[in-house]
Amino acid sequence: MQKPTRRHWIAAVSVIAIGALGVLAYNANRAPSGPTAPAAPGAAGTKPAAGGPPAFPTAVEVAKVTTARLALDAAAVGSLRSNESVTLRPETAGRIATIGFKDGVAVAKGTLLVALDAATQAAELEQARANRELARSTQQRNQELFEKKFISKQALDASAATLRVQEAAVALAEARLGKTQIRAPFAGVIGIRSVSIGDYVKEGQDLINLEDIATLKVDFRLPEATLPQLKLGQPLEVSVDALPGEKFTATLDAVDPLVDAGGRSVSLRARLDNKAGTLRPGMFVRVRLALAEKADALMLPEQALVPDPAGAFVYRVVEGKAEKVKVRTGVRREAQVEIVEGLAAGDVVVSAGQLKLRPGAPVRDVAAPPPGAASTPAAPAAVSAPARAAQ
Repeated sequence: MQKPTRRHWIAAVSVIAIGALGVLAYNANRAPSGPTAPAAPGAAGTKPAAGGPPAFPTAVEVAKVTTARLALDAAAVGSLRSNESVTLRPETAGRIATIGFKDGVAVAKGTLLVALDAATQAAELEQARANRELARSTQQRNQELFEKKFISKQALDASAATLRVQEAAVALAEARLGKTQIRAPFAGVIGIRSVSIGDYVKEGQDLINLEDIATLKVDFRLPEATLPQLKLGQPLEVSVDALPGEKFTATLDAVDPLVDAGGRSVSLRARLDNKAGTLRPGMFVRVRLALAEKADALMLPEQALVPDPAGAFVYRVVEGKAEKVKVRTGVRREAQVEIVEGLAAGDVVVSAGQLKLRPGAPVRDVAAPPPGAASTPAAPAAVSAPARAAQ
């Protein structure tokens, strides 16, 4: 007889293991012969029996629809501009002799800012004045001689014309001398210069900028549909990203008569008091212009809205149950949304926990005490040792 090999032992063990697995599978899948055991309370897929306790209400947060005064406004972005702004440039070439300001300081109107070397222009003015005095003396003598009939009327007229020519020469020399001095055309804040004493500058070369920032212009645009509601003098609110939380008040000053055909918008300009110097030209601003006002607008927290392809809706709480109500919204303001249609003042809606709800589901306000909390008897107070002794 052939001796069993290792391969024979492995085959035998495999057959026994397969048989044991088959027996276990048969016992596990065989239906029980006794009555079906009741499902555990609250197990998935079970429903409360008829006449049993109602389903446990879902805890949610609720909010009430309130009425408030709502300003209907238009929002836009814009830029700040100086009330007056100029870049000073010389009208004549020359060498800088004097600089009469410090960078970034306020200057008054007429302050001498830059003076060029004016030796030549001053000499020309003195020459013109001397010629004028000579012509004036000649004119006076000729007038006396004419009265005595010693010269003709033609000679008197010639001397008078010469006097006028010399007076014009003096005015021209004074103008040339004045062009060597650059003065502030208005009060404002001077910029940062890029020239120094001794620099030779050409005609039209940029020297310094002067900005009047005591009052600022606010330039922005609004859609053409707002034109009928725009009036000069309307107040508007201005905020700046660089100064979060601060609000500034401006006044509508001008409306451009031309509507931009490309964007169908109109350019507007407002004026903003900036005597404190807090704001600067070129800053980015956000503008809110009040157009009208509603005295009894229905307001609701934004988180109460549930987005839907067919339109937003809310869950209104009616007799402890969630009722799905489609709403139409209006303007949004500071986490509040206006309800134009679908709700009434005093309605209670779910503001948090909507994702767990279905229409008709029972709900409970988490801020309210749970049912039966007020009727639960308090635990008896512990009796002190002296009291037990007295008993």
